[in-house]
Amino acid sequence: MKGALRPEAAAEMIPEGASLLIGGFMAVGSPERMIDALVARGVGGLTVIANDTAMPGKGVGKLISAGLVRHVIASHIGLNPETQAKMIAGEITCELVPQGTLVERIRAGGMGLGGVLTPTGLATEVETGKQIVTVEGNRYLVETPLKADFALIGAWQADYVGNLSYLLTAQNFNPVMALSGRTVIAEAESIVPVGVIPPDAVKTPGVLVDHLLIRAA
Repeated sequence: MKGALRPEAAAEMIPEGASLLIGGFMAVGSPERMIDALVARGVGGLTVIANDTAMPGKGVGKLISAGLVRHVIASHIGLNPETQAKMIAGEITCELVPQGTLVERIRAGGMGLGGVLTPTGLATEVETGKQIVTVEGNRYLVETPLKADFALIGAWQADYVGNLSYLLTAQNFNPVMALSGRTVIAEAESIVPVGVIPPDAVKTPGVLVDHLLIRAA
């Protein structure tokens, strides 16, 4: 099986100060066992790129509660009072990015693009310090690509070579994040033989996946 690891072994790969792309939308589609292993290990100073920081006790919120996150790049933190409190206290820095811009910056990182042009954020605080270009008479912000040392992916099924499928809305950020992590660690609800996942259901091809999490015997 491709790059099979138990969660605790995968957590050992992630060093202090690493940057992490973590899939999920309010913890739906988040790799919970991988997050739990990181909390148990206690590695800190992390930069987390995610849609949100979920809530205390769920998804990325567990890393926030454990004090392991130094910097957050997300579209919102409004439902996690712990993230807000830590930001106000200066324990965490937050870069809030409009959701569509966030996903396109991640996609740009994975596709090798130099950035994204978007009108979103013009004439607001979002444009502060950013390059503005004009194309065919229209002004756009230049938003830079986002990559990370690791992408932590939550999937529904994986096969033995790492092809991944997702269930309903749990697909959310996971496929695009799998493009942009230098090392991709996938956690699936089940691991099945090659051929069980129909080809048109594969949303992340195995060539992008470095390691699959397995459950303890």
